Amino acid sequence: MKTKIWASIVLSFVAYGGVAQNRYHNPIIDESLPDPTVIRASDGTFWLYATENIRNLPIYRSTNLVDWSFQGTAFTDNTRPHFVPNGSLWAPDINLIDGKYVLYYSMSTWGGEWTCGIGVATSDSPQGPFEDHGMLFRSNEIGVRNSIDPFYIEDGGKKYLFFGSFHGIYAVELSDDGLSLKENTRPLRVAGDAYEGTYIHKRGKYYYLFASIGRCCEGLKSTYTTVVGRSESLMGPYWNKEGRSMLDNQHEILIKGSTNFVGTGHNSEVITDKKGQDWLFYHAVKVADPEGRVLMLDPLQWKDGWPEVENSISSDSHDSPVFTSVS
Repeated sequence: MKTKIWASIVLSFVAYGGVAQNRYHNPIIDESLPDPTVIRASDGTFWLYATENIRNLPIYRSTNLVDWSFQGTAFTDNTRPHFVPNGSLWAPDINLIDGKYVLYYSMSTWGGEWTCGIGVATSDSPQGPFEDHGMLFRSNEIGVRNSIDPFYIEDGGKKYLFFGSFHGIYAVELSDDGLSLKENTRPLRVAGDAYEGTYIHKRGKYYYLFASIGRCCEGLKSTYTTVVGRSESLMGPYWNKEGRSMLDNQHEILIKGSTNFVGTGHNSEVITDKKGQDWLFYHAVKVADPEGRVLMLDPLQWKDGWPEVENSISSDSHDSPVFTSVS
């Protein structure tokens, strides 16, 4: 009997490319970590950042997307941005640009839709400390109400920042170093007023615009839902499966509320594991304990050129991502 059990373990190990396949349970981190963003460093480690329910913007580290350790914060009380008096740091977006870790962030207060804005900070290390470079723009300066939720992307040798929250999703071109707006750039509207929390993923000939609709932050009454549309151009137009435009608030539902989790939204970058499986972080409210917005992880499948999460709801548990072990 022992021989059979051992043989079964060995076969399972081999079947997953030499890495034993375990299961994880949602939430991945049972702490309030809204609006996650993640990056893989050159040494293979993963670094995750989130809205500052942990003051000064929390940073976590992992080697496998499942087991995370708290590493500190991007800022301190002395170094945190201050261009919005008494403002909070929301919805960061982490990127590696010209060898620097560049962190775009929102700064706002509840209801401050014309005084909020987006800033940028840099570091030589994903762990920080981050040096703040201040505000890129403010809503009342750029003429876009509720200018939060930044997302950075490079395309065709140019750098762009997408942003916006329930008053249109917009894009602007950035300078060569990504630390300021390109001279004379003007916001271009790419999606309607149903959306916030933009993330764009390029796969094949299509750009996929992921976003969130509904109410994010009302506990069990939260209706946050992750949606998606696609385009053959970065600047759109983005369409749903029926050819209706996201400029008209038309989309496909990716993740919606379920018996165990509601308020499922604001997804991160797509991360691909060793076996080619794509993964997506997002936040949700746990029905059994609705305090805060916890960190969730689910595999992303592709069917007929469209991304899907199984049954369009959060999984309770799933086989873990597969990565080469790093220290």
